[in-house]
Amino acid sequence: MAQTAAQLQGQLHPRDISWPFWPLVPLYPYNRRRTIRKEVIKDQLWTFDQLQGILYVVVPIRMTVVKLDAGGLLVYAPVAPTRECVGLVQELVAEHGDVKYIILPTVSGLEHKVFVGPFARCFPNARVFVAPYQWSFPLDLPLNWLGFPSDTQLLPEDSTQAPFANQFDYKMLGPIELGLGSFGEVAFFDRRSRTLLLTDSVVAVPEDPPAIAQLDPYPLLFHAKDRASDIVEDDRVNRRKGWQRISLFAFYFRPAVLETMKWSEAFGKAFRAGDRSAKAYFGLFPFNWDPDWKRSFDALRGNGHLFVAPVLQSLILNRAPKETLDWANCIASWDFERIIPCHFDSPVLAKPHQFRQAFSFLEKQPAVSAGVFGSSTYPLPEEDFKLLKRLDESLSKLGIVPPAKNRV
Repeated sequence: MAQTAAQLQGQLHPRDISWPFWPLVPLYPYNRRRTIRKEVIKDQLWTFDQLQGILYVVVPIRMTVVKLDAGGLLVYAPVAPTRECVGLVQELVAEHGDVKYIILPTVSGLEHKVFVGPFARCFPNARVFVAPYQWSFPLDLPLNWLGFPSDTQLLPEDSTQAPFANQFDYKMLGPIELGLGSFGEVAFFDRRSRTLLLTDSVVAVPEDPPAIAQLDPYPLLFHAKDRASDIVEDDRVNRRKGWQRISLFAFYFRPAVLETMKWSEAFGKAFRAGDRSAKAYFGLFPFNWDPDWKRSFDALRGNGHLFVAPVLQSLILNRAPKETLDWANCIASWDFERIIPCHFDSPVLAKPHQFRQAFSFLEKQPAVSAGVFGSSTYPLPEEDFKLLKRLDESLSKLGIVPPAKNRV
């Protein structure tokens, strides 16, 4: 059952959802963050969803809490510790024991790093473990200078040496060097619940907007518009339409089914907009969607299949195809039945071969396996990758990132 503090405690006070450190990573919804807790497996596993985005392109960011066999809780990828969020965690603490471990499973994800220090201060008895090879930009600063507890530890390279090895396996992808920094994430496997915890490496997209996005539907309705002058009714159809377009923005930046108009035209149409408030960006809506735009979303979603985000395909994982495939093969040797990523849909019912198939874009001759894909061809349409490929070529030419490597 999904729960919010509002449901459990009655009317929310603004302080319950306040996040005062939002200027560190100024993402929507800025200083007001709601939290939804969902029990995935009774008395064993819970997710905590919040929302983040830019220009109303809003997607879930997720923390997972797992009950330890020995009692207590492990937290994977903390989110903003608002009073609402901490209150929902404290309810689990009261029933299942203290938060014993807090895990930062990413090297490069600033939207995850920024919450670890504040979250750890709410649970001072917890031990904090972070993925190795942490870095910061523009200066590479020590972790305690970035707000992490002074006794923060690196995850041991050998997962059998971790204090929670009796319940979890883990494996790190990376670090993949990207010039100005590096990419890396640590996959955790909870053997008891047969659940794989991931940060960014694979995702699945729901057809309807997730519950956390529906608490305030304004971003969904904003992107459901076809033109600046539209006044969009708040109903399920328009919420779904807005969510599907948001997904295309989030994954491709500019899919082939989207054209951006000249600013002179956009400003002209803004004067005729139905809503010219600051909230609506003064009527600016510089987008023209192809009437057949949904075909691009349908290709992205498939039948709810797992895939690697186009940004990772085009700009990151193709810098280390062999290392990525070796990591994926290791993960696929674990006997999991569900995956909980930090973004988009969750939980995703998936088997190891389905996870491994998502990385077939890195292979010259992808192996055909039974499962979500009916062939060896990776399903995302090439035309939607045009902007990302141009960006990849430009960054490589300028020497900002190393060139992509050949498929394995």
